Amino acid sequence: MTIDWWTVGLQTVNVLILVWLLGRFFWRPVADVIAKRQLAARQMLDDAQSRRREAQDALAEIARTRAGLAQEREALLSAAQAEAERQRAARLHDAQVQAQEIAVAARAALAEEEAAAVQTWSDRAGRLALDMALRLAQRLDGAAIRAAFLDWLLSEIRALPEAVRRSAVQAGAADVVSGTVLDPAEQERYRALIHEAFGTPMQLTFKVDAALIAGLEFHGPHLTVTNSWRADLNRMFADISHGHRP
Repeated sequence: MTIDWWTVGLQTVNVLILVWLLGRFFWRPVADVIAKRQLAARQMLDDAQSRRREAQDALAEIARTRAGLAQEREALLSAAQAEAERQRAARLHDAQVQAQEIAVAARAALAEEEAAAVQTWSDRAGRLALDMALRLAQRLDGAAIRAAFLDWLLSEIRALPEAVRRSAVQAGAADVVSGTVLDPAEQERYRALIHEAFGTPMQLTFKVDAALIAGLEFHGPHLTVTNSWRADLNRMFADISHGHRP
């Protein structure tokens, strides 16, 4: 078998031309398309990665936000519970204070009512005792009673300090008040005894005051010696009214 080198050469040239034509008009455009497709694919992958990272960042931010919201919710709940507890304690304290004030006011009102009732009954008892004593004193009035009150008056005068007695004498005229009328002889005897008690004579005027019931009193400008059943009964009534006990 012989080789036709011209044919081989022509075939080779044809192949080279075909390769050149394919490389120029087919493979290069295809390669460009493939390169563009690869570039687009890489860009799409990069975009996808970027979007994925953004999505992950967004998810992380959402998670952080949710965690912050949960913490804020817990803080708000705790604050609300604390405020509710504070208000409950304040209302309870106010209620206790109000209850104590009401109790104190009630006890004070009760004490006032009791004191008023006791005072009312004391006044009634005192007035009754005074009325009974007045009636008894009126029935017992007589010379012996007058003599007893004279002795008591003289004792009161003698018990006064000397300076007080001297001042009473220097003050001038004085009244001797009795519960009943004294006859002239009694007046003279009383005058002499009173002068003796003061230690010096003085001007005395005898007067009658039936309100004394029984008694003999000295009324001077600066000195008064009470000595009568009226004065004694008034003191007794005052003691009863103020709850005093003998």
